[in-house]
Amino acid sequence: MIQLRQDDLRKIVIMGDRVLIRPSKPVEKLESGLYLPQGMHKKEELFTGYIIKVGPGYPIPAMVEAEESWKKSSNEVKYLPLQVKPGDLAVYLQSNVHHITFNGEDYIIAPQHAILMVVREDDLDFED
Repeated sequence: MIQLRQDDLRKIVIMGDRVLIRPSKPVEKLESGLYLPQGMHKKEELFTGYIIKVGPGYPIPAMVEAEESWKKSSNEVKYLPLQVKPGDLAVYLQSNVHHITFNGEDYIIAPQHAILMVVREDDLDFED
């Protein structure tokens, strides 16, 4: 097992449309006053957590334009960025998430489609 220091969280690179979340305890009501519906808890429990890092987004394949041979071709992959940002409070479903422990703290790696909504506080910034 590799031992990493706390500041090594900056070395983690999130891939594709994935998001790194520091989970909170499940709540019935968010700090903003939004109540989570009871029926939703029975079908699939909702969880909240702060987004720490986001991946580059959805990859878009390189377009090869045969008609314009004078253009320099580039096989560089481009990405469609994600809607979520570091610092957002995410409300997400547990399906398709992966639990990891890094330096004794629990984190979630989730695809963006598992996130139902975010509460964005402009003054919070977790970006390293």
